[in-house]
Order: sequence, then C-alpha cells, then structure tokens
Amino acid sequence: MPLKILVTAKRVEDSESKIKVDAAGTGIVKEGLKYKINPFDEIGVEEALRLVAKHGGEVVVVSVGTKDVHEQLRHALAMGANKAVWVHHDGPIDQLGIAGCLQKVVEKEKPDLCILGKQAIDDDQGQVGQYLAEWLGWAQATFASKEESLESEAEKAKTPAIQLAADGKSITVIREVDGGLLTVSSPLPAVATTELRLNQPRYASLPGIMKAKSKPIEELTPAGLGVDVGVKLTVTKLAPPPARKAGIKVPDVATLVDKLKNEAKAL
Repeated sequence: MPLKILVTAKRVEDSESKIKVDAAGTGIVKEGLKYKINPFDEIGVEEALRLVAKHGGEVVVVSVGTKDVHEQLRHALAMGANKAVWVHHDGPIDQLGIAGCLQKVVEKEKPDLCILGKQAIDDDQGQVGQYLAEWLGWAQATFASKEESLESEAEKAKTPAIQLAADGKSITVIREVDGGLLTVSSPLPAVATTELRLNQPRYASLPGIMKAKSKPIEELTPAGLGVDVGVKLTVTKLAPPPARKAGIKVPDVATLVDKLKNEAKAL
C-alpha cells in the first residue's frame, strides 16, 4: 500500500560549533555559527524514504522558521523527499507553536504517517511529537529504535525499521525504553518519533542535489493556517556548564588503583 509520509526538518546549530551564552543570559551568540538539519529529523527522513522505497508513495518534508530553513529542506529533498512545505515565521516560537503549525499542515496534506525526530539538539525539549499526536487524536509510537539483526550491511542500508502491516492499516515499531526494547503496534494514521540508533542516513548524491533545486517548496504562514504562535514558554536563564577539572598523571598502577578506590570510589 502506498504511503504518504510527512517528516520534519528543523534547522539547528551544528554541534561542532562553539556555543556561547549571550550577554543577556537568555540565549546564545548566533554570529559565526554553522547550521544543519536536526540529526534526529534526518534519521526520520531516511526512515520515510526507506518505507516509500519498499511500499511506494511520497515523502513530504516540513520546517517552520525563516527563509534560512530552505537549506535544510533542500537537504531533505536532495536525499529523496518529493516536496517540501515551509511555514514562514520570523519571530520566536515555542514547542506549542511548532506543534500547532504542524497540526494544520498535517490536516492539509493528509499523510498516513508523520515521522519527527525524538528531540532537537538545540533545546532538547522532546515535546512536539507528543503534542502533535494528541491534538490530531492519532496514535503515537515514540523513541523508535531498531533491534540488532544478522542482516547484511547492504540490507541494513535499505530496510525500514518501522514495519508496515500487510493490510497497510498499522505499523510495528521497536521502542527504546529504560532497560531494553519494547515492540508496539499502532493503527494508522500515526505519529512516530525517531531515536539516533534507528538507521544511518544516506548521503545526498550529486544527482539528488541537482534534482532538489527544481523540487517545489510550498510557502505557508501561521496566520494563514490559523495558528496562534504567541510564545507561552520563555527561557529565563541560560548558563554554560561548569568547567571540567584538569586531570592528573599518576606515577604507577598502584597509585591509579588507590585513587580509583579511595577518591573516585569507582572500585
């Protein structure tokens, strides 16, 4: 059964950039930072592409923000997504606003499945997928992971971890939980959120990059969607993590064992 899958592509700061708290202590210094697609979302794009490759259908990628998010949308299109939706918003927005915009996009696009990253690496909130599922009244399968198998590396590179039932009416997801893995079945339509161990995203090929330039990006706005994006959650204080203490050198193994046992209490 062909699937229409909607996936997110949030623009986040590259984790290799040097992050500094701004003078006000409520944000970060953005000058000179590099940006990329949220790694959890990129995994979601990869999973959607694998499902469509196996069952047919299309992948729609969506992002909320300034025109800068076109970079991340084009990245997803270069990976193989069919089209993109850009919800144009220039001001601050919180998780409730994002979920509200996504809800209206879902109602417009009518996908069978939504795949979101479990969280974004910039704020680590991990809330949007759950809000979206609740407001849509859909089932949700969060923290989708993958059980290790004996399949070849070539098979791993194309096999979706989220399994579609033979009748096309439900999915099976292996969830990562405390202490192990949990297998759940969910009727469609549904919302799934992805863990980092779900798959290894593909590299965008040169032909894919060239094709992405001509794929459509539909522009919408929160006002046009009828969404109130007034910020209800604000950051009141940011602080850098405490500096790590310098390590020490020990002269011999006996001293190392003594310090691990009596100071670090690791033995």
